[in-house]
Amino acid sequence: MPTPSLAALPIRRLTLRDLTACADLSEDRGWPREEHKWGLLLAAGKGYGIDDPHGGLVTACVVTEYGPYSEPDLGAIGMVLVAERHARQGIGRRLMRHILSAMGTTPLTLHATPYGRPLYEELGFKPTGRAEMLQGHFTPAGPAPTVSTRPATAEDLATILRLDEEVLGTDRTHLITRLPAFADQLRVAEESGRIIGYAAAWPNMNTHVVGPLIARDTETAQALLTSLAAATDRPLRTDIDVRHEELRAWATEHGLAPVGLNSVMTYGIPELPGDWSRRFAPLTVAAL
Repeated sequence: MPTPSLAALPIRRLTLRDLTACADLSEDRGWPREEHKWGLLLAAGKGYGIDDPHGGLVTACVVTEYGPYSEPDLGAIGMVLVAERHARQGIGRRLMRHILSAMGTTPLTLHATPYGRPLYEELGFKPTGRAEMLQGHFTPAGPAPTVSTRPATAEDLATILRLDEEVLGTDRTHLITRLPAFADQLRVAEESGRIIGYAAAWPNMNTHVVGPLIARDTETAQALLTSLAAATDRPLRTDIDVRHEELRAWATEHGLAPVGLNSVMTYGIPELPGDWSRRFAPLTVAAL
C-alpha cells in the first residue's frame, strides 16, 4: 500500500486518549512534553490533529472556547505543532484553515512566536499586544507587600468566577473550576473581606507557572506573586502583558529574567474583551 499524501490525511478531533501522542509531538519539536498542560487543554478544549500513517501525529492544536456553550463568544488557539519530519509542507496552514472554518464567526485569539506570526498574519490574524515570558527563582527583596493574601477555599469559587468574567470579558467557568485540581496553589487577595484578585501556580515540568494572575492593581499582583513564590522551591514562570511595565520591572528585580516575547493576536475582533489593566498574566499562553 502506498503511503497517502499529507494533503489526503483527514483532520480529526483529539481526545485525552491522544495525550501521550501530543506530548511526543511537543518533544519532537524540541518543546517540553508538558503532559499536565496537555491534559487540561484536551479536557477543557477541542483538540484537532492528523494521524501519521507511520505512528504518532503529523500535527496537533487545541482550541479553548469561552462564553455560552452553544455559541461561544471567543476561542483561544494554542499548542499548534507540526512534526519536524513534516515541517514546511503547508500542514500547519491546512490545520489552521480547518479551525477557522470550524469556528465560523467566533472571534479568535492566540499567542504567536516570532516564527509562527507570519503564518497567522497571512491567515488574517492581527497583532494587538505582546506578552513577555519571565522565568527564574523568585528572590524576596524590599518591603513586604501590604495586601493580604490567603489560600482560596471552596466558598471563594463563585466570587472568583464572577471576578474572572468581569476582567476577562467572557465566561471561563469550565476552565477556572478545574484550577483547584490542576494547580498546586490557588490564592486570593483581600481587602476588608472582599476579594480583589486571585492567582494560581501550576506545575509544568520543573517549574511552577503563575497564571491566571488577576488583580485590582500592581501592588495586589505583587502580593499574589510573592505569596505563591513563598510556597515553592521551583523556578517560577509567567507571561506578563507588556503594558504592565511596573510589574515586569519588579519581577525582574526579584529574580525572574525575560526569556521570550510573544505577540498576542486576534481574528474577528480588534482586541481582547475585558479589562486589561487587571489582567496581568494568562492561565497559559495556549488558552487565555
